[in-house]
Amino acid sequence: MPFLARVLARNSLFLLVLGLVSEGADQPQLPGNAVHGKIVFQQSCALCHAAGLGAGNAAISGQGPSLVGVLGRRAATVANFSYSPALSESGLTWDPATLERFLASPIAVVPGTSMPATVSLASDRHDLIAYLSTLRAPAGVAAVNPGPTPPAASPDTDPGDWHHDVPGVKHVVTLASLPAPYSTTSAGNGPRVIKRPANAALSVPPGFTVRLLAAGLSGPRLLRVAPNGDIFIAETRVNRIRVIRAADGADTPSESQVFAAGLDRPFGIAFYPAGEDPQWIYVANNNAVVRFAYHSGDLKARGPAQVIVPSLCESTGGHSTRDVAFSRDGRRLFISVGSGSNVAEGMRIKSPADIGRWEAGHGRGAAWGAETNRADILVTDPEGREPLRTFATGIRNGVGLAVDPATGELWTSTNERDGLGDDLVPDYITRVKEGGYYGWPWYYLGRHEDPRHAGERPDLAGQAIVPDVLLQSHSASLEMAFYTGTTGVAAFPAEYRGDIFAAFHGSWNRSARTGYKVVRVHLDHGVPTGGYEDFLTGFVVDDRNVWGRPVGVAVAHDGALLVTEDGNGTLWRVAYSGRQH
Repeated sequence: MPFLARVLARNSLFLLVLGLVSEGADQPQLPGNAVHGKIVFQQSCALCHAAGLGAGNAAISGQGPSLVGVLGRRAATVANFSYSPALSESGLTWDPATLERFLASPIAVVPGTSMPATVSLASDRHDLIAYLSTLRAPAGVAAVNPGPTPPAASPDTDPGDWHHDVPGVKHVVTLASLPAPYSTTSAGNGPRVIKRPANAALSVPPGFTVRLLAAGLSGPRLLRVAPNGDIFIAETRVNRIRVIRAADGADTPSESQVFAAGLDRPFGIAFYPAGEDPQWIYVANNNAVVRFAYHSGDLKARGPAQVIVPSLCESTGGHSTRDVAFSRDGRRLFISVGSGSNVAEGMRIKSPADIGRWEAGHGRGAAWGAETNRADILVTDPEGREPLRTFATGIRNGVGLAVDPATGELWTSTNERDGLGDDLVPDYITRVKEGGYYGWPWYYLGRHEDPRHAGERPDLAGQAIVPDVLLQSHSASLEMAFYTGTTGVAAFPAEYRGDIFAAFHGSWNRSARTGYKVVRVHLDHGVPTGGYEDFLTGFVVDDRNVWGRPVGVAVAHDGALLVTEDGNGTLWRVAYSGRQH
């Protein structure tokens, strides 16, 4: 069969970019299988990008810009989305050739873009672009949202609104306070990230100071501090780990170097074994865990990465923020893997018998299909010799992992699902029970059934564990850390020891903005006492604009709290300067 005939036989939507086949001038089609392209889209793009129209032919909002009508559109022109300056100034128009190059390597085409994901296989890129070519709004209907969803409540009546954020303000979210699903519409209210204003001021509790430690970082995300005090930061967008050295009490670094490059969306970092002289630095890539030989004080990796876990899951789209942590006894390596989708929209239904067989090998409440080994915390040994298995399931995106140094319990900071309204579903910080099921995608917070999966899993009703600390929905809680400082020029008062700090990256799926801060969770002998309180605020400029999006938190060698934010690429140092307790 001639080549073109084989192409056409494969899928009627095949078209050659150069126009060898056409269904009309207004319907350009591309060399690819649009049916398979839709599958690629669901697995790699749908978590962030909308691809359809809802009620009244309005574009469905997402964390990223809508892709309805993307072909032929100028880059960075969708309303109500905060594009990186690099993409905004690129001058690109999304034709097939440009999309092909961009999907293969976003950073190569637009250095500085915040788009982290790639589509590595050329055939998948062709199929995806063919599918995107079918996404067109009806005649006379705008392909993108005209602007933000109006706030559902004024700042005076909405306790979750950013206007109320002040260090020391306490927040308590309870099961009794949860609204019904769809009590409000699902908002598309992404922030516009602007340059840090000259008069921008961060706020901390009395007795504390906050100062800029480093600027000009490339999308700094999670950070961890080595026993000698060196600060390791995942610069995820540019696929590298940076190390910063600053003397105790210093407000500026003495060293800032790239420790390792050529990684794949690195995020989690861990030192092994515990103690003052770790021999390895573990790094969680998007779909693997690697490690580098390490001696205290190294500013450059001593050699190439050694692969410990070659593959975490079959699908690599969606959430890519993998974290790693070691059990207190050093025998187990925990790995968090977020879901590939919002709420497993495309996952087929299994029979009870099939579910029983699946859960026997994957754990109660484990998802399947493209979500296999996702929305889970996985576990193996530090050498990766033991088969990878689930430690806990139904945790939609456990971005941050931490082991309580006092109790040895594993904790996670989790982003919950979107699309059910302003105040559903609460994010959370919780102890993780081995073998525990935390609800995703069928339930949330105990017996609350997700209406998008109504009636599918009656066997799981009431089986979802209610997390320890519920957070304002859509806060996007990312890294968490236990405060362990006891001595040092910046050490916090004794009542902070053993408490949790967590970074809130901030909302996009809430009509009134929330998050964009660092909070404190007080523990009493390892047990939360209820709610959380604001600790570091001031990243929001107004209802539309923010200049900082906190991601990472860690305790410095001198007792200060370190905070990264990826909006303007900065690292901050919070020190206690008042009377020591």
